[in-house]
Amino acid sequence: MKFRVSDDARPQATTLLLAAALSIALWFIPFAGILTYPFRIFVTFIHEGGHALVAVLTGNTVSSLSVAMDGSGETYTTNGGLISQLLISSAGYIGAMSFGALLLVLIRRATAARIVLAGSAVLIAGLTLIFGIIKPLFSGSWSMLSGAPFTILAAIFLSVALFAAARFASAKVATFLVSFLAVQCVLNALGDLKTIFFLSSPWASNVPTDAVNMANATGIPAIVWAVTWIVAGFVILGLAMRIYVVARDSKSSQPDLPFDSPLDV
Repeated sequence: MKFRVSDDARPQATTLLLAAALSIALWFIPFAGILTYPFRIFVTFIHEGGHALVAVLTGNTVSSLSVAMDGSGETYTTNGGLISQLLISSAGYIGAMSFGALLLVLIRRATAARIVLAGSAVLIAGLTLIFGIIKPLFSGSWSMLSGAPFTILAAIFLSVALFAAARFASAKVATFLVSFLAVQCVLNALGDLKTIFFLSSPWASNVPTDAVNMANATGIPAIVWAVTWIVAGFVILGLAMRIYVVARDSKSSQPDLPFDSPLDV
């Protein structure tokens, strides 16, 4: 079967490729991690938010959500039954990958990049307010608030930055930022899953991870869960890219992008 990128998708695909190329190039530049650090923290919020939201959707309780300076995060929830545990534990990595895929679909399917940036700001602020502050206070989980100062400061910085970009950035810059966020979500999720894969090896030291939690709950080796999440991640990415490059109805053209006219080839 031949695979062809739709003409009207080529300019946006170019923007996505530039964002991906920049993300990969920064891996090889000394101290470039300083530039990508805010994006890493953003992805951690999405990862932990995935755990929290799925816990709520499965009828469980969230005690707290926090993000640490090293880019790690913790979300404490009740686990419920086996199905709930499976969904909650899977929601971190799959959630980050799905969010990145969602960003790609939104900017492709006639959603203004500024709206996507503003919505992301609201999401980060909401996750922090509800699960990082209100829930620990009302549940009496005072010990869970140790990571609250950095979590709150990081959430304020990210929310303000995203709102500022939504308000003041040009359409082209806003689109690039959304593409870069999408790439960062995908690459960080895949990088974390690679780490989980090696930590789940029978020869690795016993480090608490989502895969280990699933192994303890089901008796299925952690490495099986790591491979399952990796495969699921690539499936999600493949579906998103398929949606991203197919032709779009001209009546639903993107109002916020300078990419609506197809290129002559």
